[in-house]
Amino acid sequence: MEKNNKANLDLFGFLYKYGTIVVVVLAVFYFSVTLDNFMNFNNITNVFRSVSIVALIALAITVSLTIDGLDVSVTATAGFAGVIAAKFMIIWGFGPVPAIIVPLLMGVLIGSINAFLVIKIGIQDLLATLSMMFVLTGISITFQDGSAIYNYMPLPNGGGIAEFTFSKEFLFIGQGVLFNIPVPVHIMIIVAILVHIFLTYTKHGRYLYMIGGNSEAAKLSGIPINRYRYFAYVLSGFLAALAGIVLASRLGSGEVDAGAPYLMDSIAAAFVGFSVLGAGKPNAYGTLLGALLMGVLLNGLIMMDFPYYSQDIIKGFVLLLALGLTYYKKKS
Repeated sequence: MEKNNKANLDLFGFLYKYGTIVVVVLAVFYFSVTLDNFMNFNNITNVFRSVSIVALIALAITVSLTIDGLDVSVTATAGFAGVIAAKFMIIWGFGPVPAIIVPLLMGVLIGSINAFLVIKIGIQDLLATLSMMFVLTGISITFQDGSAIYNYMPLPNGGGIAEFTFSKEFLFIGQGVLFNIPVPVHIMIIVAILVHIFLTYTKHGRYLYMIGGNSEAAKLSGIPINRYRYFAYVLSGFLAALAGIVLASRLGSGEVDAGAPYLMDSIAAAFVGFSVLGAGKPNAYGTLLGALLMGVLLNGLIMMDFPYYSQDIIKGFVLLLALGLTYYKKKS
């Protein structure tokens, strides 16, 4: 009986540590065998390009998870940042530098407001950031009368045609290629490495983990927990705004709801990352692998002509499996 229990524990431990990696490998193998063009270089490039947006948003969520929070306003922040960038360039004729800096600053501001609502007002983080998501979506719609912002668009109230366009430098962020690899993939990898280094090898990152693990113990240890919680939400907003800039550049337009379809995938990627290599906590590399899993599944299902509504069922099961493994491990 003891041997059977040990075998079950060993199997569970293996699945907890390597299950995500195994699923990614099996998914790639299955789609490679059943789909002729899945391993085509262009398709693989498209997978990683789409994964880059999910990963950047998921990394923003990951940072909020380190303090045992959950920032669900990240996709609305991304969409808002894209609208602002497009407004600056196409409507107001600014260059790429302010069109990048201002949205990033807005991401910091949104993160600060989220932190204020959670820390000072005492609203539960999920409710505060959910409310922020609705507010940002409404502001984005009002900001541009509900329409997307794109090159040569007709201006509201019969104002003619927009005379300004996205600059080549701005479009290069989302559409460019370096060394045969899309620029968004470079950005994704760089950001993931920086987040990993910050969370793993700096005292500030370790403090965030301590606060998420036991805030009372962290407080008794002399850690200014409110200051670090504030920083986590600000960093989450900044990364979400960065994702919005990359997305707007990739689409070549500023669309109000551009980030909304990425919310479920990003949350799933962040939670899947908990179990990668048995980390048991939010981490950058696990999130990256989780985003890759979601990207491979979505790409393969689309190529197999799965109805769009059934794709969410598959993604939902993946999220449930990841959550089940994570919380069962915590319980045990």
